[in-house]
Amino acid sequence: MELFHIGFLSVTLVDLLDIALVSFIFYRLYLAMQGTIAIQIFAGLVLVLGFSFLAQALDLKAMSSILRTITDIWVVAFIILFQPELRRLLVLVGRSPVIRLFLKMDVDESIDEVVGAVSELSRKKFGALIVFVRATGIRMHVETGTKLEALVSRTLLLSVFHPRSPLHDGAVIIKDRLIEAARCTLPLSNLTTWQGVLLGTRHRAGLGISEQADVIVVIVSEETGIISIAENGTLYREIPVSGLRKELKSRLSVEGERSLSSVWRTVRTSGWT
Repeated sequence: MELFHIGFLSVTLVDLLDIALVSFIFYRLYLAMQGTIAIQIFAGLVLVLGFSFLAQALDLKAMSSILRTITDIWVVAFIILFQPELRRLLVLVGRSPVIRLFLKMDVDESIDEVVGAVSELSRKKFGALIVFVRATGIRMHVETGTKLEALVSRTLLLSVFHPRSPLHDGAVIIKDRLIEAARCTLPLSNLTTWQGVLLGTRHRAGLGISEQADVIVVIVSEETGIISIAENGTLYREIPVSGLRKELKSRLSVEGERSLSSVWRTVRTSGWT
């Protein structure tokens, strides 16, 4: 159904819906890339697309052909140069509650085993780094470690993170009921401090993977035995063992993410490892 004319252009209800959808997508892309170098290239791409649309509307065949070629090259260069930003965008899509509705995670038993192991690791002050994978796979990081493909168990986790174990350095990656690999290397966050406190390598690795993938990371400090959770690039510290099970279940459920159910104590001035 035709609504109105703008010069030689006829505007229908479908056209308005199309414009609204495209505008929303570009707006979300802008928000995701805001504050990065990619935003400059993105702005240039939008400008070229605008000129291309205008050239087609005015039936400028030569200009349309040139702009179409530039757009194709620009898109390929955009993907190559800004892979980290695009990966972060895909992670945001994966974290959507709508996507989670199609995922079925069997983690209740895994959570119970992990909580039991973390309780003892914290008491003995054995450092640990445990990654729960949600929507986004991290196979690239799994392949940096030693593949186990073993059922999650308290005994196995205690063995892996014992200081004398050859697997204790690095992270354990858990997918549903399986420990996929141990001694995995994770990307370090660019942050070296959190709320004025110096971060050790273990905490930076936990933050780093939570910035790049849809995961929940449980961190045990070998210096203090304090338990932390890293999620969406945010670090929550001094989580009591009694509350760890509830927090993990709320975050790993398909209903979506929830905020911490309680306010954790103020960050101490000592460094974390």
